[in-house]
Amino acid sequence: MTEDGIPTLYEWAGGTDALERLTEVFYRQVVKDDLIGPLFAHMDPGHPRYVAMWLGEVFGGPARYTGERGGYSHMLAHHLNRGITEDQRRRWVSLLMDAADEVGLPDDPEFRAAFAGYIEWGTRIARTNSQPGATPPRQAPVPRWGWGVAPPYQP
Repeated sequence: MTEDGIPTLYEWAGGTDALERLTEVFYRQVVKDDLIGPLFAHMDPGHPRYVAMWLGEVFGGPARYTGERGGYSHMLAHHLNRGITEDQRRRWVSLLMDAADEVGLPDDPEFRAAFAGYIEWGTRIARTNSQPGATPPRQAPVPRWGWGVAPPYQP
């Protein structure tokens, strides 16, 4: 819970279990996709779980990605010099949103707007950082993403 008693995005989504279901379903589709599958051809079998850890930390859950994987600098290293295209970024976003529907992440407009906002923001940074010759900051905190201006609707 946040200081004002509002659940974090992590809690609202369903916590670690929900995010791990999301990334498992998502990466099953990614590896079969003609456009972005090649980017993940040699993916570590733990990759879906690591992405769930990242998302959990970003959305207000435990700082497991930082504690177990090395935080921002570790994540950044996996994107450098990949040359992600805009079409690949859009496909990644589209498949993730489809997976969110498939696994039943909350579909209220407030959650989905916050979720989509982070995914758009994060993938655009990843695309920029992945370009040859990019020089992003090597050290930064893991971002913390919240509800923005619309807290969750609770009848």
